[in-house]
Amino acid sequence: MPASTALPIWQIHREIVAALTTGNRLVLVAPTGSGKTTQVPQMLLAAGLAGGVDSDSAFRTAQSAFKRIVVLQPRRVAARSVAARVAWERGVKLGAEVGYQIRFDDQTSLGTRICFVTEGILLRWLQDDPTLADVAVLLFDEFHERNLLSDAALALAKKLQEDRRPDLKIAVMSATLEAEPVAVYLGGCPVLVSEGQTFPVAVRYLDQRDERSAADQAADTVERIVNSGAAGDILVFMPGMGEINATINACRAIHTRERLALIPLHGDLPPEDQDLAFAPNPSRKIVVATNVAETSVTIDGIRHVVDSGLARVARYDAERGIGTLFVEPISRASAEQRKGRAGRTTAGTCYRLWTESSQLNRPERNTPEIQRADLAEVVLLLHSLHIRRAAQFDWLDKPDAAAVERAERLLHTLGALDDAAGELTRIGRQMLRLPMHPRYSRMLVEAAQRGCVAPAALCAALVSGRDLLVRLRREDKHIAEARELFEASQESDFFTLLRAY
Repeated sequence: MPASTALPIWQIHREIVAALTTGNRLVLVAPTGSGKTTQVPQMLLAAGLAGGVDSDSAFRTAQSAFKRIVVLQPRRVAARSVAARVAWERGVKLGAEVGYQIRFDDQTSLGTRICFVTEGILLRWLQDDPTLADVAVLLFDEFHERNLLSDAALALAKKLQEDRRPDLKIAVMSATLEAEPVAVYLGGCPVLVSEGQTFPVAVRYLDQRDERSAADQAADTVERIVNSGAAGDILVFMPGMGEINATINACRAIHTRERLALIPLHGDLPPEDQDLAFAPNPSRKIVVATNVAETSVTIDGIRHVVDSGLARVARYDAERGIGTLFVEPISRASAEQRKGRAGRTTAGTCYRLWTESSQLNRPERNTPEIQRADLAEVVLLLHSLHIRRAAQFDWLDKPDAAAVERAERLLHTLGALDDAAGELTRIGRQMLRLPMHPRYSRMLVEAAQRGCVAPAALCAALVSGRDLLVRLRREDKHIAEARELFEASQESDFFTLLRAY
């Protein structure tokens, strides 16, 4: 099936191709529904920016002459689902011409020309091949989210392009990005703006603040929507897995005139469970999701959004000396992204579980994660690439110097860096191959020396992932009692998690 050339992004496809043919940098602002995520890679492939013209219009001679167009996604769900969509549009098997690679899941081949990956995968590629010899184009999608790894990946790609790969093409894409600072950072590169294809979305706020839990408020809103006779599926945004479970349980107790399919969607679900959110369903779908559904992915049939206005945000906890997740109000830009999910194919409604007066108290945009998160893992990566002054590195937004110093101090304490020159030690190189926080990778390196890798790996997996105990539903009396028993432990958190596991 040919690409969806009716989508608005195709109105400026000549300008997009020209910008990356005559130059090597571009900022593209394209609203939700414009088709930027799925169509831009196909445009560039057809134009020959990956080392030749599209396979539909010419015979390929030397496979080695062709490189990849790599699309960076901030979330695994998006990388996987968008790759499947593009493969379907092109009528090819997923993993052949179009593929994806995320942690523990590589659906690519030697013939893959368009590859969707998370930023962490690109950073791993840079360790193995600092020149990215097989990559022709890097597309940074949904860059407005400004997570730590996307900022690191863009900074390293910019340095690579300037130092060793002037032929490398870089494009930064977003629906709500403030384009000018990024364009200035990229040397005054062109900025292109596309029209969107969205339908009107009515916004409903609370009349007054509701002190009940977000789950109870959302369930009541779902009940009102369904019983009002309004057609269409419903997307509910919650900050995390625990709140998703609570919302689904609350929705089970509501009284509606029709049967509902209550479907969770978050990054920790296995792929087959994630696919349920996108698949047709004979019942009315109520998809309860984290912000994985905020950008890139499209869930057909959504006409109503119920927004808790909350998200889990990574911050460095100075008291405990670790990074942790806090539930915080989302920015106005994120609220607009969520609202847009209701207007992809027809007019819709967005129910915001906060008052209109409190809307202005929300930050306009997300604070870049590099200015609030633990930097130890990224600083370790930079040292492996011989960048020893992370605070002075060419960032879009510089991290706090004290945060960089904390990260350096921790890496020295763990034995990852040489005290004199700041070079990676043998231990540091071993830690680098383990994709987790340096505290845990150091534990595994030590465990290998002491012959206890299996239990140490289990501990690292348990503390690196989501809270195991939130998977237990509090509403079940027996499970709640078991949970209290686990949480009452006076021993190490490791032992508590091991017993729960």
